[in-house]
Amino acid sequence: MAKTPVIALTPGEPSGVGPDLCLQLAQHPPDAALVLIGDPAMLEERARLMKLPFTAREWKGRDAAGVFVLPVKTSRPVVAGQLDEANAPYVIETLKSAVDGCRRGEFDALVTGPVHKGIINDAGIPFTGHTEFLAERSGAAQPVMMLAAPGLRVALATIHLPLAQVPRAITRARLTSVIEVLHADLKNKFGIADPMILVCGLNPHAGESGHLGREEIDVIEPVIGELAARGIRLRGPVPADTAFIPAQLTGVDAVLAMYHDQGLPVIKHHDFAHAVNVTLGLPFVRTSVDHGTALELAGTGRADVSSLVAALDMARALIR
Repeated sequence: MAKTPVIALTPGEPSGVGPDLCLQLAQHPPDAALVLIGDPAMLEERARLMKLPFTAREWKGRDAAGVFVLPVKTSRPVVAGQLDEANAPYVIETLKSAVDGCRRGEFDALVTGPVHKGIINDAGIPFTGHTEFLAERSGAAQPVMMLAAPGLRVALATIHLPLAQVPRAITRARLTSVIEVLHADLKNKFGIADPMILVCGLNPHAGESGHLGREEIDVIEPVIGELAARGIRLRGPVPADTAFIPAQLTGVDAVLAMYHDQGLPVIKHHDFAHAVNVTLGLPFVRTSVDHGTALELAGTGRADVSSLVAALDMARALIR
């Protein structure tokens, strides 16, 4: 009999919709062991608020399908929709437990709910984002953020950086490493034998032959040439404003955007409800919802669980 997959799920910011989505998911549990890493009392209180049946069953490493809880306590009682700096360490502890469990082989994959970066930093904890934190905790040298939806995958050369810092962050070494990870994981995790990657330029019109910037000439084109010579199929740099038209995307397995808001608005417009955040380059499978904490919806029962379902489905597919 095949082993039951074990998937860790961190609800994220406790005052946001993450716990709501986990509880909605628990009403129709998948054929897997789903381990919610969080505060059992908080989850049960949120279930009462949402009028959903839920009893926290503690995870004890059993190889059986169902929904379980690996307890991590909040510092203070949680009020739905109200951020509390005191509970920021709790969010970090849930992520540490999840990563460490994946590294030990206790969990086959990690699915993450939305965190609130602002309140974590306000609490004095340096935190740029899930991608960077998971990479540092697991010792991954080059994490790559990619959003995937039916019909489109968009990866990023830089992640959570102020726009003013993006040009100097796009170096030959970084771009080479990002493309290598993207190419390897499209093959190894997504099962694409010979991926085609479309690479965006950084500047308008991909630099207009140097008249609108030289990053394409000095960095992006040389990297594409070197990697193409090693057998990686690449096309670009193409102007970002036309990179996502159907004619450009024919035969393309992923688009590499140079910065966060160059690529992600397109895929979120393409299919916001089913887009999944996938971290490439980690020693384990990690997927996530593609949205934020939606504090105004917390506890109302009106949050859309579609992205979390898609993230769970993709995690299971990548495990296989």
